[in-house]
Amino acid sequence: MPSRPLPEFSSSVKLKYVKLGYQYLVNHILTFLLIPIMASVSLELIRIGPDELLSHLRSLRHLDTVHVLCSSFLIVFVLTLYFTSRPRPVYLLDYALFKPPFTCRVPFSTFLEHSRLISNFNQKSVDFQMRILERSGLGEETCLPPANHYIPPNPTMDASRAEAQHVIFSAVDDVLKRTGIKPKDVDILIVNCSLFSPTPSLSAMVINKYKMRSNIRSFNLSGMGCSAGLISIDLARDLLQVHPNSNALVVSTEIITPNWYAGNQRSMLLPNCLFRMGGAAVLLSNRRRDARRAKYKLVHVVRTHKGADDKAYRCVYQEEDQDGLTGISLSKDLMTIAGDALKANITTIGPLVLPASEQLLFLFTLIGRKVFNPKWKPYIPDFKQAFEHFCIHAGGRAVIDELQKNLELSAEHVEASRMTLHRFGNTSSSSLWYELNYIESKGRMKKGDRVWQIAFGSGFKCNSAVWKCIRTIKTPVGGPWDDCINRYPVDIPEVVKL
Repeated sequence: MPSRPLPEFSSSVKLKYVKLGYQYLVNHILTFLLIPIMASVSLELIRIGPDELLSHLRSLRHLDTVHVLCSSFLIVFVLTLYFTSRPRPVYLLDYALFKPPFTCRVPFSTFLEHSRLISNFNQKSVDFQMRILERSGLGEETCLPPANHYIPPNPTMDASRAEAQHVIFSAVDDVLKRTGIKPKDVDILIVNCSLFSPTPSLSAMVINKYKMRSNIRSFNLSGMGCSAGLISIDLARDLLQVHPNSNALVVSTEIITPNWYAGNQRSMLLPNCLFRMGGAAVLLSNRRRDARRAKYKLVHVVRTHKGADDKAYRCVYQEEDQDGLTGISLSKDLMTIAGDALKANITTIGPLVLPASEQLLFLFTLIGRKVFNPKWKPYIPDFKQAFEHFCIHAGGRAVIDELQKNLELSAEHVEASRMTLHRFGNTSSSSLWYELNYIESKGRMKKGDRVWQIAFGSGFKCNSAVWKCIRTIKTPVGGPWDDCINRYPVDIPEVVKL
Protein backbone atom coordinates (compact mmCIF):
# COMPACT_ATOMS: atom_id res chain seq x y z
CA MET A 1 0.00 0.00 0.00
CA PRO A 2 1.56 3.34 -0.99
CA SER A 3 2.45 5.60 1.88
CA ARG A 4 0.26 8.63 2.30
CA PRO A 5 2.17 11.86 1.51
CA LEU A 6 2.61 14.26 4.35
CA PRO A 7 0.76 17.57 4.02
CA GLU A 8 2.81 20.56 3.03
CA PHE A 9 3.82 22.45 6.16
CA SER A 10 3.58 25.81 4.41
CA SER A 11 -0.02 25.15 3.38
CA SER A 12 -1.23 23.43 6.58
CA VAL A 13 0.11 26.12 8.91
CA LYS A 14 -0.33 29.81 8.27
CA LEU A 15 3.30 30.81 8.58
CA LYS A 16 2.40 34.44 8.00
CA TYR A 17 0.34 34.47 11.18
CA VAL A 18 3.06 32.65 13.10
CA LYS A 19 5.53 35.36 12.12
CA LEU A 20 3.05 38.10 12.98
CA GLY A 21 2.50 36.50 16.39
CA TYR A 22 6.25 36.32 16.98
CA GLN A 23 6.70 39.96 15.99
CA TYR A 24 3.87 41.10 18.26
CA LEU A 25 5.20 39.08 21.20
CA VAL A 26 8.80 40.32 20.92
CA ASN A 27 7.92 43.95 20.15
CA HIS A 28 5.61 44.12 23.20
CA ILE A 29 7.71 41.98 25.54
CA LEU A 30 8.04 44.76 28.14
CA THR A 31 4.27 45.11 28.31
CA PHE A 32 3.85 41.37 28.80
CA LEU A 33 6.49 41.40 31.55
CA LEU A 34 4.95 44.38 33.35
CA ILE A 35 1.46 42.87 33.47
CA PRO A 36 2.32 40.03 35.96
CA ILE A 37 4.48 42.43 38.03
CA MET A 38 1.62 44.94 38.32
CA ALA A 39 -0.80 42.11 39.09
CA SER A 40 1.50 40.84 41.88
CA VAL A 41 1.83 44.33 43.40
CA SER A 42 -1.96 44.81 43.30
CA LEU A 43 -2.55 41.45 45.00
CA GLU A 44 0.02 42.30 47.68
CA LEU A 45 -1.67 45.65 48.37
CA ILE A 46 -5.02 43.91 48.70
CA ARG A 47 -3.52 41.31 51.03
CA ILE A 48 -1.90 43.71 53.53
CA GLY A 49 -5.11 45.75 53.82
CA PRO A 50 -5.72 49.49 54.16
CA ASP A 51 -4.76 49.76 57.86
CA GLU A 52 -1.23 48.40 57.35
CA LEU A 53 -0.80 50.54 54.24
CA LEU A 54 -1.72 53.68 56.22
CA SER A 55 0.77 52.78 58.94
CA HIS A 56 3.54 52.54 56.33
CA LEU A 57 2.61 55.98 54.98
CA ARG A 58 2.64 57.50 58.50
CA SER A 59 6.14 56.15 59.06
CA LEU A 60 7.38 58.36 56.20
CA ARG A 61 6.70 61.42 58.38
CA HIS A 62 9.64 60.49 60.60
CA LEU A 63 12.14 60.92 57.75
CA ASP A 64 14.80 63.55 58.30
CA THR A 65 13.96 66.91 56.64
CA VAL A 66 17.51 67.12 55.28
CA HIS A 67 17.08 63.77 53.52
CA VAL A 68 13.81 64.90 51.97
CA LEU A 69 15.37 68.17 50.74
CA CYS A 70 18.42 66.40 49.33
CA SER A 71 16.27 63.85 47.53
CA SER A 72 14.05 66.59 46.11
CA PHE A 73 17.07 68.57 44.94
CA LEU A 74 18.55 65.48 43.28
CA ILE A 75 15.29 64.74 41.44
CA VAL A 76 15.00 68.36 40.24
CA PHE A 77 18.66 68.39 39.16
CA VAL A 78 18.34 65.15 37.18
CA LEU A 79 15.15 66.34 35.46
CA THR A 80 16.74 69.71 34.61
CA LEU A 81 19.83 67.97 33.21
CA TYR A 82 17.63 65.65 31.14
CA PHE A 83 15.51 68.41 29.60
CA THR A 84 18.46 70.72 28.83
CA SER A 85 20.56 67.94 27.24
CA ARG A 86 17.79 66.66 24.97
CA PRO A 87 18.42 67.42 21.29
CA ARG A 88 16.19 70.08 19.83
CA PRO A 89 13.49 68.72 17.55
CA VAL A 90 13.79 69.52 13.85
CA TYR A 91 10.49 70.04 12.06
CA LEU A 92 9.83 70.22 8.32
CA LEU A 93 7.32 73.04 7.97
CA ASP A 94 6.84 72.64 4.22
CA TYR A 95 8.71 72.25 0.94
CA ALA A 96 8.25 73.35 -2.67
CA LEU A 97 9.40 71.89 -5.97
CA PHE A 98 10.30 73.38 -9.32
CA LYS A 99 7.98 72.40 -12.14
CA PRO A 100 9.69 72.82 -15.54
CA PRO A 101 7.69 74.67 -18.19
CA PHE A 102 6.15 72.66 -21.00
CA THR A 103 8.40 74.43 -23.51
CA CYS A 104 11.44 72.64 -22.00
CA ARG A 105 10.02 69.18 -22.66
CA VAL A 106 12.35 66.73 -24.46
CA PRO A 107 10.57 63.75 -26.05
CA PHE A 108 12.79 60.86 -27.12
CA SER A 109 12.38 61.76 -30.79
CA THR A 110 13.55 65.33 -30.17
CA PHE A 111 16.51 64.18 -28.09
CA LEU A 112 17.68 61.71 -30.74
CA GLU A 113 17.14 64.15 -33.61
CA HIS A 114 19.26 66.77 -31.85
CA SER A 115 21.93 64.15 -31.13
CA ARG A 116 22.11 63.28 -34.84
CA LEU A 117 22.37 66.95 -35.83
CA ILE A 118 25.20 67.70 -33.36
CA SER A 119 28.36 67.23 -35.39
CA ASN A 120 30.48 66.11 -32.40
CA PHE A 121 28.56 62.84 -32.05
CA ASN A 122 29.36 59.90 -34.31
CA GLN A 123 26.69 57.36 -35.27
CA LYS A 124 27.82 54.88 -32.60
CA SER A 125 27.29 57.50 -29.87
CA VAL A 126 23.81 58.30 -31.19
CA ASP A 127 22.90 54.60 -31.26
CA PHE A 128 24.29 54.10 -27.76
CA GLN A 129 22.21 56.98 -26.36
CA MET A 130 19.15 55.53 -28.08
CA ARG A 131 19.68 52.17 -26.36
CA ILE A 132 20.12 53.91 -23.00
CA LEU A 133 16.87 55.84 -23.44
CA GLU A 134 15.01 52.67 -24.44
CA ARG A 135 15.90 51.06 -21.09
CA SER A 136 16.12 54.18 -18.92
CA GLY A 137 12.61 54.23 -17.43
CA LEU A 138 12.22 57.89 -18.44
CA GLY A 139 9.03 59.15 -20.06
CA GLU A 140 8.31 61.64 -22.82
CA GLU A 141 7.75 64.65 -20.53
CA THR A 142 11.17 65.12 -18.91
CA CYS A 143 12.76 68.55 -19.41
CA LEU A 144 16.13 70.06 -20.27
CA PRO A 145 17.03 73.77 -19.85
CA PRO A 146 16.63 76.16 -22.81
CA ALA A 147 20.39 76.26 -23.56
CA ASN A 148 20.35 72.50 -24.24
CA HIS A 149 17.68 72.92 -26.92
CA TYR A 150 20.10 74.74 -29.19
CA ILE A 151 22.03 72.83 -31.85
CA PRO A 152 24.71 72.55 -30.63
CA PRO A 153 23.89 73.28 -26.94
CA ASN A 154 24.97 76.65 -25.54
CA PRO A 155 26.54 75.96 -22.11
CA THR A 156 27.60 79.54 -21.28
CA MET A 157 27.94 81.04 -17.82
CA ASP A 158 25.01 83.40 -18.49
CA ALA A 159 22.78 80.51 -19.58
CA SER A 160 23.80 78.48 -16.51
CA ARG A 161 23.01 81.36 -14.17
CA ALA A 162 19.67 81.87 -15.93
CA GLU A 163 18.74 78.22 -15.30
CA ALA A 164 19.85 78.46 -11.65
CA GLN A 165 17.77 81.59 -11.09
CA HIS A 166 14.72 80.07 -12.78
CA VAL A 167 14.85 76.82 -10.81
CA ILE A 168 15.91 78.13 -7.40
CA PHE A 169 13.83 81.31 -7.27
CA SER A 170 10.66 79.45 -8.36
CA ALA A 171 11.03 76.90 -5.53
CA VAL A 172 12.01 79.47 -2.89
CA ASP A 173 9.15 81.82 -3.83
CA ASP A 174 6.72 78.95 -3.45
CA VAL A 175 7.97 77.66 -0.08
CA LEU A 176 8.05 81.15 1.44
CA LYS A 177 4.48 81.70 0.27
CA ARG A 178 3.34 78.34 1.66
CA THR A 179 4.89 78.88 5.10
CA GLY A 180 4.32 82.63 5.45
CA ILE A 181 8.00 83.14 6.31
CA LYS A 182 9.54 86.43 5.21
CA PRO A 183 13.04 86.34 3.63
CA LYS A 184 14.49 88.48 6.44
CA ASP A 185 13.24 85.91 8.98
CA VAL A 186 15.39 83.10 7.51
CA ASP A 187 18.23 82.35 9.96
CA ILE A 188 20.17 79.64 8.07
CA LEU A 189 20.52 79.16 4.30
CA ILE A 190 22.06 76.06 2.69
CA VAL A 191 22.26 75.61 -1.08
CA ASN A 192 23.63 72.44 -2.67
CA CYS A 193 24.48 72.02 -6.36
CA SER A 194 27.16 69.53 -7.27
CA LEU A 195 28.59 70.62 -10.63
CA PHE A 196 27.79 74.32 -11.07
CA SER A 197 29.75 76.40 -8.57
CA PRO A 198 30.01 80.04 -9.75
CA THR A 199 31.44 83.07 -7.98
CA PRO A 200 29.60 84.64 -6.21
CA SER A 201 28.06 81.41 -4.92
CA LEU A 202 24.49 80.27 -5.46
CA SER A 203 23.74 80.96 -1.79
CA ALA A 204 24.93 84.55 -2.31
CA MET A 205 22.65 84.73 -5.37
CA VAL A 206 19.67 83.79 -3.16
CA ILE A 207 20.64 86.32 -0.47
CA ASN A 208 20.96 89.06 -3.10
CA LYS A 209 17.60 88.24 -4.70
CA TYR A 210 15.63 88.19 -1.43
CA LYS A 211 17.64 90.86 0.43
CA MET A 212 18.21 88.61 3.40
CA ARG A 213 19.85 89.70 6.67
CA SER A 214 23.56 90.43 6.81
CA ASN A 215 24.03 88.02 9.74
CA ILE A 216 22.38 85.04 8.03
CA ARG A 217 24.41 81.82 8.31
CA SER A 218 24.82 80.76 4.69
CA PHE A 219 26.50 77.69 3.17
CA ASN A 220 27.10 76.56 -0.41
CA LEU A 221 27.81 72.84 -0.97
CA SER A 222 29.29 71.65 -4.28
CA GLY A 223 30.84 68.48 -5.69
CA MET A 224 28.86 66.16 -3.38
CA GLY A 225 26.72 64.40 -5.97
CA CYS A 226 23.10 63.30 -5.85
CA SER A 227 23.12 62.64 -2.08
CA ALA A 228 23.96 66.27 -1.26
CA GLY A 229 20.32 67.00 -0.43
CA LEU A 230 20.47 64.77 2.66
CA ILE A 231 23.91 66.15 3.54
CA SER A 232 22.31 69.61 3.53
CA ILE A 233 19.53 68.33 5.81
CA ASP A 234 22.17 66.89 8.16
CA LEU A 235 24.09 70.19 8.20
CA ALA A 236 20.86 72.10 8.89
CA ARG A 237 20.04 69.73 11.75
CA ASP A 238 23.45 70.26 13.35
CA LEU A 239 23.14 74.05 13.04
CA LEU A 240 19.63 74.01 14.49
CA GLN A 241 20.97 72.14 17.54
CA VAL A 242 23.27 75.03 18.48
CA HIS A 243 21.09 77.97 17.39
CA PRO A 244 17.84 78.03 19.37
CA ASN A 245 14.60 79.50 18.05
CA SER A 246 15.80 79.36 14.43
CA ASN A 247 14.72 78.15 11.01
CA ALA A 248 16.71 76.89 8.03
CA LEU A 249 16.06 77.11 4.31
CA VAL A 250 17.61 74.23 2.33
CA VAL A 251 17.76 74.45 -1.48
CA SER A 252 18.72 71.35 -3.49
CA THR A 253 19.25 71.34 -7.25
CA GLU A 254 21.53 70.39 -10.12
CA ILE A 255 22.14 72.84 -12.96
CA ILE A 256 22.18 70.93 -16.24
CA THR A 257 23.24 73.68 -18.70
CA PRO A 258 27.05 73.60 -18.21
CA ASN A 259 27.27 69.82 -17.92
CA TRP A 260 26.23 68.64 -21.39
CA TYR A 261 28.87 66.22 -22.69
CA ALA A 262 29.57 66.61 -26.42
CA GLY A 263 32.11 63.80 -26.83
CA ASN A 264 31.95 60.11 -27.77
CA GLN A 265 33.17 58.31 -24.65
CA ARG A 266 30.38 55.96 -23.67
CA SER A 267 30.86 56.14 -19.91
CA MET A 268 30.33 59.92 -20.14
CA LEU A 269 27.22 59.81 -22.34
CA LEU A 270 24.96 58.31 -19.66
CA PRO A 271 24.38 61.61 -17.77
CA ASN A 272 23.14 63.24 -21.02
CA CYS A 273 20.38 60.64 -21.18
CA LEU A 274 19.35 60.55 -17.51
CA PHE A 275 19.77 63.99 -15.88
CA ARG A 276 16.95 66.53 -16.16
CA MET A 277 15.83 69.87 -14.67
CA GLY A 278 14.63 69.95 -11.07
CA GLY A 279 14.97 71.65 -7.71
CA ALA A 280 13.53 71.73 -4.20
CA ALA A 281 13.32 74.27 -1.37
CA VAL A 282 12.75 72.90 2.16
CA LEU A 283 12.02 74.96 5.28
CA LEU A 284 13.05 73.49 8.65
CA SER A 285 12.53 74.83 12.17
CA ASN A 286 13.56 73.93 15.74
CA ARG A 287 10.79 75.96 17.41
CA ARG A 288 8.55 73.64 19.43
CA ARG A 289 5.54 75.85 18.72
CA ASP A 290 5.98 75.05 15.00
CA ALA A 291 5.13 71.39 15.67
CA ARG A 292 1.43 72.26 15.32
CA ARG A 293 1.76 73.34 11.70
CA ALA A 294 4.73 71.20 10.58
CA LYS A 295 4.37 68.24 8.23
CA TYR A 296 7.21 66.03 9.44
CA LYS A 297 9.71 65.59 12.25
CA LEU A 298 13.29 64.54 11.47
CA VAL A 299 14.11 61.34 13.36
CA HIS A 300 17.49 60.15 12.04
CA VAL A 301 20.16 61.00 9.48
CA VAL A 302 22.80 58.34 8.74
CA ARG A 303 25.71 59.06 6.41
CA THR A 304 28.10 56.48 4.92
CA HIS A 305 31.24 57.51 3.02
CA LYS A 306 33.31 54.93 1.11
CA GLY A 307 35.81 57.43 -0.31
CA ALA A 308 38.79 55.71 1.34
CA ASP A 309 38.49 52.99 -1.31
CA ASP A 310 40.02 54.00 -4.68
CA LYS A 311 37.37 52.24 -6.78
CA ALA A 312 34.57 53.90 -4.83
CA TYR A 313 36.28 57.28 -5.09
CA ARG A 314 36.60 57.10 -8.89
CA CYS A 315 33.32 55.36 -9.80
CA VAL A 316 31.62 58.73 -10.51
CA TYR A 317 34.41 61.00 -11.75
CA GLN A 318 34.49 64.32 -13.57
CA GLU A 319 37.35 64.39 -16.06
CA GLU A 320 38.36 65.17 -19.64
CA ASP A 321 38.17 62.58 -22.38
CA GLN A 322 40.91 61.98 -24.97
CA ASP A 323 39.66 64.98 -26.98
CA GLY A 324 39.80 67.35 -24.01
CA LEU A 325 36.00 67.46 -23.50
CA THR A 326 34.82 67.46 -19.88
CA GLY A 327 32.20 64.99 -18.68
CA ILE A 328 31.11 62.76 -15.82
CA SER A 329 32.46 59.23 -16.19
CA LEU A 330 30.38 56.43 -14.62
CA SER A 331 32.26 53.22 -13.78
CA LYS A 332 30.98 49.73 -14.61
CA ASP A 333 31.49 48.90 -10.92
CA LEU A 334 28.97 51.57 -9.88
CA MET A 335 26.15 49.21 -8.84
CA THR A 336 28.51 46.93 -6.89
CA ILE A 337 29.98 49.90 -5.03
CA ALA A 338 26.49 51.31 -4.39
CA GLY A 339 25.45 47.93 -2.98
CA ASP A 340 28.42 47.88 -0.57
CA ALA A 341 27.66 51.45 0.53
CA LEU A 342 24.00 50.55 1.09
CA LYS A 343 24.95 47.53 3.23
CA ALA A 344 27.16 49.71 5.42
CA ASN A 345 24.41 52.31 5.72
CA ILE A 346 21.62 49.89 6.67
CA THR A 347 23.94 48.18 9.18
CA THR A 348 24.09 51.53 10.98
CA ILE A 349 20.47 52.58 10.56
CA GLY A 350 19.00 49.12 11.27
CA PRO A 351 19.42 49.13 15.08
CA LEU A 352 17.96 52.67 15.19
CA VAL A 353 14.71 51.86 13.38
CA LEU A 354 14.05 48.11 13.26
CA PRO A 355 11.72 46.52 15.83
CA ALA A 356 13.21 44.09 18.34
CA SER A 357 11.75 41.06 16.51
CA GLU A 358 13.76 41.81 13.36
CA GLN A 359 16.95 42.59 15.30
CA LEU A 360 16.72 39.26 17.17
CA LEU A 361 16.21 37.27 13.95
CA PHE A 362 19.21 39.02 12.40
CA LEU A 363 21.31 38.30 15.53
CA PHE A 364 20.32 34.61 15.70
CA THR A 365 21.09 34.13 12.00
CA LEU A 366 24.46 35.84 12.41
CA ILE A 367 25.36 33.62 15.38
CA GLY A 368 24.18 30.53 13.48
CA ARG A 369 26.39 31.35 10.49
CA LYS A 370 29.39 31.95 12.74
CA VAL A 371 28.93 28.90 15.00
CA PHE A 372 27.05 26.23 13.04
CA ASN A 373 27.06 26.69 9.26
CA PRO A 374 28.68 29.57 7.31
CA LYS A 375 26.58 28.59 4.26
CA TRP A 376 23.34 29.60 5.92
CA LYS A 377 21.59 32.30 3.95
CA PRO A 378 22.03 35.66 5.73
CA TYR A 379 18.81 37.12 7.10
CA ILE A 380 17.73 40.34 5.38
CA PRO A 381 15.85 42.48 7.94
CA ASP A 382 12.32 43.39 6.94
CA PHE A 383 12.50 47.19 6.74
CA LYS A 384 8.80 47.23 5.90
CA GLN A 385 8.30 46.71 9.65
CA ALA A 386 10.05 50.03 10.29
CA PHE A 387 8.72 52.22 7.45
CA GLU A 388 5.46 52.80 5.62
CA HIS A 389 7.05 54.73 2.72
CA PHE A 390 10.33 54.52 0.81
CA CYS A 391 11.89 57.33 -1.25
CA ILE A 392 14.79 55.81 -3.20
CA HIS A 393 16.89 58.22 -5.24
CA ALA A 394 15.63 58.09 -8.82
CA GLY A 395 19.13 57.84 -10.26
CA GLY A 396 18.15 55.27 -12.85
CA ARG A 397 16.14 52.11 -13.33
CA ALA A 398 19.05 49.89 -12.26
CA VAL A 399 19.39 51.70 -8.90
CA ILE A 400 15.70 51.25 -8.09
CA ASP A 401 15.71 47.60 -9.24
CA GLU A 402 18.73 46.79 -7.08
CA LEU A 403 17.28 48.32 -3.93
CA GLN A 404 13.88 46.74 -4.48
CA LYS A 405 15.58 43.35 -4.77
CA ASN A 406 17.98 43.78 -1.83
CA LEU A 407 15.37 45.19 0.56
CA GLU A 408 12.62 42.83 -0.71
CA LEU A 409 10.23 45.70 -1.39
CA SER A 410 6.92 45.47 -3.23
CA ALA A 411 6.09 47.33 -6.44
CA GLU A 412 4.01 49.82 -4.43
CA HIS A 413 6.96 50.62 -2.15
CA VAL A 414 9.10 51.72 -5.12
CA GLU A 415 6.23 53.23 -7.09
CA ALA A 416 7.09 56.80 -6.10
CA SER A 417 10.70 56.36 -7.26
CA ARG A 418 9.80 54.77 -10.60
CA MET A 419 7.10 57.31 -11.41
CA THR A 420 9.39 60.23 -10.48
CA LEU A 421 12.07 58.86 -12.81
CA HIS A 422 9.47 58.46 -15.55
CA ARG A 423 7.91 61.93 -15.21
CA PHE A 424 10.92 64.11 -14.25
CA GLY A 425 14.05 62.02 -14.92
CA ASN A 426 17.05 62.06 -12.61
CA THR A 427 16.84 65.46 -10.91
CA SER A 428 19.85 64.64 -8.71
CA SER A 429 19.58 65.72 -5.05
CA SER A 430 16.01 66.98 -5.39
CA SER A 431 14.55 63.67 -6.63
CA LEU A 432 13.70 62.49 -3.09
CA TRP A 433 11.35 65.44 -2.63
CA TYR A 434 9.53 64.78 -5.92
CA GLU A 435 8.99 61.23 -4.64
CA LEU A 436 7.68 62.42 -1.28
CA ASN A 437 5.34 64.79 -3.10
CA TYR A 438 4.09 61.88 -5.23
CA ILE A 439 3.12 59.95 -2.08
CA GLU A 440 1.34 63.02 -0.70
CA SER A 441 -0.42 63.67 -4.02
CA LYS A 442 -1.75 60.10 -3.96
CA GLY A 443 -3.24 60.77 -0.48
CA ARG A 444 -1.17 58.02 1.15
CA MET A 445 0.63 60.01 3.86
CA LYS A 446 -1.09 59.53 7.23
CA LYS A 447 -0.29 60.77 10.73
CA GLY A 448 2.41 58.60 12.32
CA ASP A 449 3.73 57.22 9.02
CA ARG A 450 7.51 56.86 8.76
CA VAL A 451 9.45 57.72 5.60
CA TRP A 452 12.91 56.46 4.64
CA GLN A 453 14.82 58.58 2.13
CA ILE A 454 17.87 56.88 0.57
CA ALA A 455 20.31 58.68 -1.72
CA PHE A 456 23.62 57.86 -3.41
CA GLY A 457 26.31 60.29 -4.49
CA SER A 458 29.81 60.56 -5.90
CA GLY A 459 32.66 60.01 -3.53
CA PHE A 460 31.12 57.37 -2.98
CA LYS A 461 28.33 58.07 -0.49
CA CYS A 462 25.08 56.50 0.69
CA ASN A 463 22.95 58.70 2.96
CA SER A 464 19.66 58.07 4.72
CA ALA A 465 17.08 60.27 6.42
CA VAL A 466 14.09 59.12 8.46
CA TRP A 467 11.02 61.35 8.87
CA LYS A 468 7.86 60.87 10.91
CA CYS A 469 4.61 62.38 9.66
CA ILE A 470 3.08 64.66 12.31
CA ARG A 471 -0.35 65.06 10.71
CA THR A 472 -2.29 63.48 7.89
CA ILE A 473 -1.25 65.33 4.73
CA LYS A 474 -3.95 66.72 2.49
CA THR A 475 -3.50 66.36 -1.26
CA PRO A 476 -1.12 69.19 -2.31
CA VAL A 477 -2.44 71.86 -4.65
CA GLY A 478 -0.30 73.44 -7.36
CA GLY A 479 2.65 71.06 -7.02
CA PRO A 480 4.57 69.39 -9.86
CA TRP A 481 2.19 66.39 -9.87
CA ASP A 482 -0.95 68.51 -9.80
CA ASP A 483 -1.87 68.14 -13.48
CA CYS A 484 -0.79 64.52 -14.01
CA ILE A 485 -1.16 62.54 -10.77
CA ASN A 486 -4.40 60.92 -11.98
CA ARG A 487 -2.47 59.35 -14.88
CA TYR A 488 -0.04 57.62 -12.54
CA PRO A 489 1.10 54.96 -11.94
CA VAL A 490 1.81 54.03 -15.54
CA ASP A 491 3.18 50.81 -16.94
CA ILE A 492 6.87 51.15 -17.80
CA PRO A 493 8.08 48.43 -20.19
CA GLU A 494 11.54 46.97 -19.91
CA VAL A 495 12.42 48.29 -23.35
CA VAL A 496 10.72 51.09 -25.28
CA LYS A 497 11.44 50.56 -28.97
CA LEU A 498 12.41 53.87 -30.59
